[in-house]
Amino acid sequence: MSTLHPMLNIAVKAARRAASVINRAARDLEGVTVTRKRQNDYVTEVDHAAEAAIIEALKKAYPGHAILAEESGAAGESEYQWIIDPLDGTTNFIHGFPQYAISIALRHRGVLEQAVVFDPGRNELFTATRGRGAFLNDRRIRVSKRAKLAESLIGTGFPFRDLQHLDEYMAAFKVVTRETAGIRRAGAAALDLAYVAAGRLDAFWEIGLSAWDMAAGALLILEAGGLVSDFDGEPHYLDRGNIVCGAPKVFVPLLQVVQQAHRGALRPA
Repeated sequence: MSTLHPMLNIAVKAARRAASVINRAARDLEGVTVTRKRQNDYVTEVDHAAEAAIIEALKKAYPGHAILAEESGAAGESEYQWIIDPLDGTTNFIHGFPQYAISIALRHRGVLEQAVVFDPGRNELFTATRGRGAFLNDRRIRVSKRAKLAESLIGTGFPFRDLQHLDEYMAAFKVVTRETAGIRRAGAAALDLAYVAAGRLDAFWEIGLSAWDMAAGALLILEAGGLVSDFDGEPHYLDRGNIVCGAPKVFVPLLQVVQQAHRGALRPA
């Protein structure tokens, strides 16, 4: 049983408030208004209401902290910044496909300190505090002990907003399909990362994510004994939007495959 850090405790309360908004809406999906932001990218009034509930709870406790949220953007200046995705997997949610989650992370002076990923449908609460381990519903979790890529189940996300990297992605997809036990694409990156932390997936990679998709899940993986990097093997995934992560012995060969497939294509100009 873990004793929650005070800031993590506030984040959990905020996530549960958002969950009540989401679960209420999930009972009547036909009544949910959907707006298209851009190609294959949707937002609902549920996203906005859940985000507002999270920000209200965080601001009540920490009025001076900065916010970076998917729907409302960046607000405030502080060495503390909350990074929020109120409903990761909106397209799944709209269709009643039960794979979506709330993601909340706290970054202090650029370092991830607190993480919450909450699956409101399954009532699974993934939490981490830097240096104190990762937990699922208060039980300690660790990345898998899998040692071979050939025996591993790998998570991914297809490029869907920006298709310019689709060819490079498909090159990696082809190799990973051939050299692993299987690939899964469930459509909610925050939850995929939490699954890596819990050992349900052995590793994960994706192109073109935003900081709010990755921040909480990345800390969960690190605190569960895993490795996380961008496609250059560097820790700049939140800024670059490209991520490879997993159990240590699976992470290394997966990173090599991804690097070979994307070499030259995704390096900053």
